[in-house]
Amino acid sequence: MPPEPLAAVVLAGGASRRMGRDKATMPHPGRPDLTMVEHTVVVLAGRCAPVFVVAAPGQPLPTMDARIIDDPVRGVGPLLATGVGLRAAAAAGFGRAFVSAVDMPNLTAGLVDQLAVHHGADVVLPWDGRDHYLAGIYRTGLAERIDVLVAAGQRSMRCLIATVVTRRVVLPPGPALTNVNAPSDMRY
Repeated sequence: MPPEPLAAVVLAGGASRRMGRDKATMPHPGRPDLTMVEHTVVVLAGRCAPVFVVAAPGQPLPTMDARIIDDPVRGVGPLLATGVGLRAAAAAGFGRAFVSAVDMPNLTAGLVDQLAVHHGADVVLPWDGRDHYLAGIYRTGLAERIDVLVAAGQRSMRCLIATVVTRRVVLPPGPALTNVNAPSDMRY
């Protein structure tokens, strides 16, 4: 059976405070010819179509094979940006989308496939001793729930996960879920 069609949502507009510069436009540590956002789009485009990149207002990004969407408000965290991306995926006709942070240099399409086989939940997250909120599959209809949470002042992905049916897929610790937060994390 062919794999379920999924959209992808890449969250690229984070503040990158600990990194000290925009993570999305940093060179990928293993492929310096690509930025982190370009690498993420290339990986996800191998499994998901379309790919939406949610960017901060005015954030300069390279040209890539993805639909760029502006996050309407800068600096409120990934919850609002996730809702923006899920709404775009729903408008494109998709019931589920893989939501990814831009700072996962070892992300693979295989991780998406490991999660995609699980149905019946609003959210499917990888779990390797902790939840990875920005490497999971989300039902696109959650955009409305996110709007309610954001309007109530919530900013945490944890708030969303606590209010929906979530399935955690236990995975062994491995490089696919590693993210980079500081310059020292970019050295492999």
